[in-house]
Amino acid sequence: MIAFFILLIKIFYLQVIEHKHFKALSNKNSIKIIPLSPNRGIIFDRNNKILADNKISFTLELNRKQKINFDTLAHRFKDIIEITDRDIKSYKERISKYYFFNSSPIKFNLTNIQIAKFISQKYKYPEFSIKQGFTRNYPLGESSAHLIGYINRINIKDIKQLKKNDLFGNYRGSTHIGKSGIEKFYEKRIHGITGYKKIEVDANQNLIRTIQTVPAISGEDIYLSIDSRIQKIAENAFGNRKGALVAIDPNNGEILAYVSQPTFDPSLFTNGISQENWLKLNDKKNRPLLDRVISGTYPPGSTLKPFVGLAALHNNVRVPPFSIVDPGFYTMPNGSKTFKDWKKGGHGNVDLIKAIAVSCDTFFYGLGVELGIPKINNTLDIFGFGKKTLIDIGNEKKGLLADKKWKKKKLGKNWYQGETAITAIGQGFTLVTPMQLAYATAKIANEKDDNTPHLRLNSKDNINKSIDGKSLSTGIINSFRKKNIDLIKLGMQRVTENEGTAAFLGKTSSYKIAAKTGTAQVFGLKKDEVYDEKKLPDHLKDHALFIAYAPAENPKLAIAIIVENGGHGGSTAGPIAKKVFDSYLDKNYD
Repeated sequence: MIAFFILLIKIFYLQVIEHKHFKALSNKNSIKIIPLSPNRGIIFDRNNKILADNKISFTLELNRKQKINFDTLAHRFKDIIEITDRDIKSYKERISKYYFFNSSPIKFNLTNIQIAKFISQKYKYPEFSIKQGFTRNYPLGESSAHLIGYINRINIKDIKQLKKNDLFGNYRGSTHIGKSGIEKFYEKRIHGITGYKKIEVDANQNLIRTIQTVPAISGEDIYLSIDSRIQKIAENAFGNRKGALVAIDPNNGEILAYVSQPTFDPSLFTNGISQENWLKLNDKKNRPLLDRVISGTYPPGSTLKPFVGLAALHNNVRVPPFSIVDPGFYTMPNGSKTFKDWKKGGHGNVDLIKAIAVSCDTFFYGLGVELGIPKINNTLDIFGFGKKTLIDIGNEKKGLLADKKWKKKKLGKNWYQGETAITAIGQGFTLVTPMQLAYATAKIANEKDDNTPHLRLNSKDNINKSIDGKSLSTGIINSFRKKNIDLIKLGMQRVTENEGTAAFLGKTSSYKIAAKTGTAQVFGLKKDEVYDEKKLPDHLKDHALFIAYAPAENPKLAIAIIVENGGHGGSTAGPIAKKVFDSYLDKNYD
């Protein structure tokens, strides 16, 4: 009776007190929740050309919980699907790096014949299965790769970040996530919302019935401001050169071309990049994975002179009709150092307009010393140098506006007046990104409106709209007098006229181009050392820079170009800009 009484108590405890707990466990055994992964949104250019989409694919997957003899695997499948040593090696690399469900793929993009052969003999391979899904497709291949970005399989680091942001629940059915470019920046929009299917199974996990289905919601389609036609022309114009190009509409901030060379094939990452390809893409010499547009930092060279010139006008230093006689060099006021002009013998009588047109170093050396580094940097800051432009792509660097405080903290040394002199011609410590140069050029082109650079078009009206339909401020005309801005514009127009450093561009154009050429040193010359480009290896040659907008009287496009180790800005980068201007203005110019 005592034993029976104890048994009754135990039954009461299990059936009443612990009823909810054991019912929940029972439901877990009989009811399964299967996540339904959404399709990623499609990425289009401004003319509805597809830059990234999805295509159906079939994969051969291996149950990771079952042991398998990889040495005999290729032989087992020899009459069905070819599994190579590289497939096996890649599989092992993937499962060590990325997050998977119970199974993970060992062979991708199966053909219909391979699928049919496998199904007919599936009983021989219980640890394998074929799964249908979608794989990311990049129709333009290497074109626009840095801009579009790429996706890759979700790894442990991604899972931690998703959990931190309370997003992991929406990725339970997903295997991939955006890793760079637009794919990453707009991941929340592109990914979509995961659905699920609630099913009932028996003890052998066979389907009994479907209880509920909540379909997944596909990701949002993203429309970019990029014109892939102009993008391709710009990429082809670069050829095998390294560097970057940005073409921006100064009237609304839309980016029409975004080039970083060399580039890469984003599809290499889709299912986990191989060690071999990863090493190739991490080549220290060419660095194809580096997005030079926003992450490459360079001395601006003479492209900085228009902005330094505006700083002079704003601070009433060397206001026209002031001019100097350029002997071909500038000696510091205390006689401590003499800086040479790029033109031996000098440029003769030079005012501010001519100084910009012929890129007179002597004029700007003295101007910089008279201004001082705080006033120079204050103007550069207004034009967006030394800080991020906040373009919608991520991983942007802010460049550098160096001063006394920075040098003391970074190098533990005092600032010398000679460093101010070389800062005024775009050398020294100052660093800029191509995106910053393009943004600053657009501000000069359209001084009334300051439109933040952006890549995504407004979802309601994809053409000629900024992201939020308005600009962030009223432009640089609030900071500088219009007559001063007009003087800088006139100097830039003279660059492509008469004796200007890019006069050859003006001679072959049906429209006026306002520009500034630049050359940035890769290394410093010793005292009395002469720069001889012919004797230098390619990696030590000067960078070529070029900024411009056109048509000069009614700007519709602003461009910034950097050609690494390209030599002279006008002769190397200028023709690239000309091809882009022609391709755009031939269509829109009136």
